[in-house]
Amino acid sequence: MKYDVFQILGMAFLVLGGQGAIRQLVDHDNAGLLGWLPGGFAVGITVHVVAAAIGAGLAGWARGQAKAVRRTS
Repeated sequence: MKYDVFQILGMAFLVLGGQGAIRQLVDHDNAGLLGWLPGGFAVGITVHVVAAAIGAGLAGWARGQAKAVRRTS
């Protein structure tokens, strides 16, 4: 059950990071949730891409752990 929560959280990070990066690539002035960050476009796009990468990694790890737990029980 706890791995399912981690997988959902990872997918949320992946979706928010991915859509934020795409939105900022299309409209450089629209930083969305990260509008408060100093540094402009470069920092905003970097944070979105990092969030998407962390989300993908977390979701993949959680999926693997959940499959391993279900095999042994």
